[in-house]
Amino acid sequence: MTSKRQVPCPPYCLAVHTWGLLSKESPLKRPCHVSRGRLYSICLLAFLTSFFLALHIVFLGYPRTPLVCLDSYRGNAYNVDEEAVESMRDRVRFPRTKRRLPQCIIIGVRKCGTRALLEFLNLHPSIQKASDEVHFFDEDDKYSLGLEWYRRRMPYSFADQITIEKSPAYFITESAPARIRAMNASVKLLLIVRDPVTRLISDYAQLAANKARKDKALASFEELVLHPNGQVNTAYKAVRISMYSIFFEKWHRVFPRRQIHIVDGDDLVRDPFPEVQRIEEFLGIAHRISKENFFYNKTKGFYCVRNETTEKCLNESKGRRHPEVSEEVIHKLRQFYAPYNRMFFRAAGRDFGWPEE
Repeated sequence: MTSKRQVPCPPYCLAVHTWGLLSKESPLKRPCHVSRGRLYSICLLAFLTSFFLALHIVFLGYPRTPLVCLDSYRGNAYNVDEEAVESMRDRVRFPRTKRRLPQCIIIGVRKCGTRALLEFLNLHPSIQKASDEVHFFDEDDKYSLGLEWYRRRMPYSFADQITIEKSPAYFITESAPARIRAMNASVKLLLIVRDPVTRLISDYAQLAANKARKDKALASFEELVLHPNGQVNTAYKAVRISMYSIFFEKWHRVFPRRQIHIVDGDDLVRDPFPEVQRIEEFLGIAHRISKENFFYNKTKGFYCVRNETTEKCLNESKGRRHPEVSEEVIHKLRQFYAPYNRMFFRAAGRDFGWPEE
């Protein structure tokens, strides 16, 4: 007869509740009883464990690590879908986080290393990056959707983290400076530049590659950048983008110089660490990115990033080969850009040493 202080234990609960009450010889044949007091104790212990674990998560949160840890692959050796990883990153939400408007924006310049710069900064635990170029301030149809739409494009972040977005088209868009100031007058801006002739050739190389993927041909570099009479074709958009002083003046009229940090894209390619250190100082965050976070990939020909768990390089569309351009054309372009470069150096308060001959 069953005791009033005991309850029968069915076979399926033996492994959970008996804690060794059965013998090894006949684990299911001999009768099993668990005292009501012990059963209540087990239930209470399970409840308290779950309760305190939930409290820890809600009030203390999860440890924060650089987001590159989500990209757990080495050179895509495991055939990881990078777009799927980025999509997962945007969906992951830790307690006490929310989507915030960016406190820092990489405004350009196209083909000067904006993607590399964003990935380098993403090593810092105090930075959260938007995965995609949003183009909110340069496209009227997106801007008309409002700041709430823009905010929802941002990643989840903690209150003490900096959200960064990059859209290189902002730099050359007439309305972008005023629109960004209307969002946040104290926003910090990152502008990355490089030798304007090198940037122009890189721009052409990307356009040619995009055309080739669609089985379309692109006119030669010389045909696009020069008129038949040998004059530089300023109607060609890629030529105008490298005239930095024209666009920088418009930003300087809207934002004080102290809110704009200019990154040397050529130095970022040669040695990213010093440039990243200067950006940490500009953003007012601790130096958490070290020289060991960068390594040179001889196969790709540029620097990649690593942390304690993984390594990551930019995809195959970066570091593509440039077309062969004659010295005569390069000389003509350098002479053309020289006066614009000098004006830019004066406004930036820094001489980048780009050749004029």
